[in-house]
Amino acid sequence: MLEQICQLSREAGAAIMKVYRGEQPIDITQKKDDSPVTAADLAAHHIIKRGLAALTPGIPLLSEEDPPVWAVRRHWTRYWLVDPLDGTKEFLHRNGEFTVNIALIEEGVAVMGVVYAPAMDVLYLAERGKAWKEEQGQRCAISVNNAIPPLVVVSRSHSDDELKDYLKQLGEHHTVAIGSSLKFCLVAEGKAQLYPRFGPTNIWDTAAGHAVAVAAGAQIHDWQGKPLMYTPRESFLNPGFRVSLF
Repeated sequence: MLEQICQLSREAGAAIMKVYRGEQPIDITQKKDDSPVTAADLAAHHIIKRGLAALTPGIPLLSEEDPPVWAVRRHWTRYWLVDPLDGTKEFLHRNGEFTVNIALIEEGVAVMGVVYAPAMDVLYLAERGKAWKEEQGQRCAISVNNAIPPLVVVSRSHSDDELKDYLKQLGEHHTVAIGSSLKFCLVAEGKAQLYPRFGPTNIWDTAAGHAVAVAAGAQIHDWQGKPLMYTPRESFLNPGFRVSLF
């Protein structure tokens, strides 16, 4: 099934790129939370929704673009968690740092994840404790890697005082900013060693990258040391967290 999910992410990515290249109108609107949504978000959502329904008709879907109400999903133990276009702001800024995120959740754990960056044509995938990166037709296993001083990856679009204070106290390190779930993937492939997050994220922002990073050997916990979980809850918001080697 993982290969079929990879193909589905590529199909969604192709639809996104048609809008990105100007072949189709972008049609920007604002959601209730004032975040932007484009024709690319919606096109990718519909492709993934149709594909998953055909592939796994018995597994429900929670997508950023069509999240079921709490009463519908409160007893789910297995479900797809999808962000059809993670990094819409990066998409609008045309920097290529946006992804298609598809994760399978079982008992609150992201057990399978695919992250596809269509502008870069780079695919990250994970299942059963193994993670890979696919680029230029080549697929290779990836794993975390220590470095001194560490490279810390942070959000390009979201910064806050807590993060600035944390970085001041961290000691010697390098920092790079990048959009979307690619931050998880940089840790997973050993290019970065730490991704600290204090600002808000939603569960669809993190689940696929989470699956990839953990399968590659990373640890992901909230700031109280508890594992980040995806057991259904009324709010879609995650607590703050850190992705690290230890």
